[in-house]
Amino acid sequence: MNAEFWRDRRVLVTGHTGFKGAWLSLWLRSLGAEVSGFALPPATSPNLCALLGADVRSILGDLRDERQVGDALERCRPQIVLHLAAQALVRESYADPLGTYRTNVIGTANLLDACRRQSGLQGVVVVTSDKVYENDGAERAFEEGDRLGGSDPYSNSKACAELVTACFRDSFFRGGPPLATVRAGNVIGGGDWSADRLIPDCLRALDGGAPVRLRYPQAVRPWQHVLDPLAGYLSLAAALAIAPQGAPRAVNFGPNPASFCTVSDVVEAFSARFGGKPGWARDAGDHPPEAQTLRLSSALAERALGWRARLDIAAALKWTADWHLAQRAGDDMLRFTLEQIRRYQQAGPVQP
Repeated sequence: MNAEFWRDRRVLVTGHTGFKGAWLSLWLRSLGAEVSGFALPPATSPNLCALLGADVRSILGDLRDERQVGDALERCRPQIVLHLAAQALVRESYADPLGTYRTNVIGTANLLDACRRQSGLQGVVVVTSDKVYENDGAERAFEEGDRLGGSDPYSNSKACAELVTACFRDSFFRGGPPLATVRAGNVIGGGDWSADRLIPDCLRALDGGAPVRLRYPQAVRPWQHVLDPLAGYLSLAAALAIAPQGAPRAVNFGPNPASFCTVSDVVEAFSARFGGKPGWARDAGDHPPEAQTLRLSSALAERALGWRARLDIAAALKWTADWHLAQRAGDDMLRFTLEQIRRYQQAGPVQP
């Protein structure tokens, strides 16, 4: 990752009040970037954004509001835009499909329309999902050229965001700035208290002494620590600005193949790291369908950007457990989080 590229560069992060957005904003500030954020207020209490207190110019607003989005870009005048804001939950997309499409599709279109009116913009990275692919159940690792699809409203809305981005690129950005999309796996890390996510569910189960209720315990997912895909986003954004002709326009950032494992395996390993044994039980309720297996190929990211995942599943789970144990012990979490970022940036393999 080109750390020097980010010094004094104006960056807008949408979704900075969320889990991934807060980590990314803090990392950018540690690199010397001038960071602005645009997002709804934090959805949980506690939340990582408030806990870290990163020096970010925060603009609270709704991605679905065209005027608010345009005003935010006028105020920030970013050189780089990293678009993370989204409705990111599959089950919520079944409960509110229209809201999901408004945020993930119309919201992305609002942002890109505002971006095309900005001068001085050097690159835009739109974060979608590993679930954008049409999953035929063949259990192979998806590559960037595979057919887009999505059988649930969340996945389909993210595939639509891919199409919207491609349309804006072809229609309005042929002369620049370059637009690209990124597709990451199931992200874990310290500071996630979201509803309906596996690690927060584990933490709540450990606190309550009850087993974690799992919808699909044998489902295989590409688990990765939050710093791995964020490093990819930063690498791609810099490549778009420095060498746009050679930078890819859609990139997977997934874990090493050994980190593809089942939901129940993650629960058991995290619980052991955290020092408790809540176990898990199958949730016998009526659940919307989900793909049994999801894998990503990151060959393009390695070939085009020199990126590869640095934390395997054991390290990712330990770093996540260590973070939450430190937070519960009353540690300075800004310092602790910056130290994890520093360790990640060190040369050589990352150890658990």
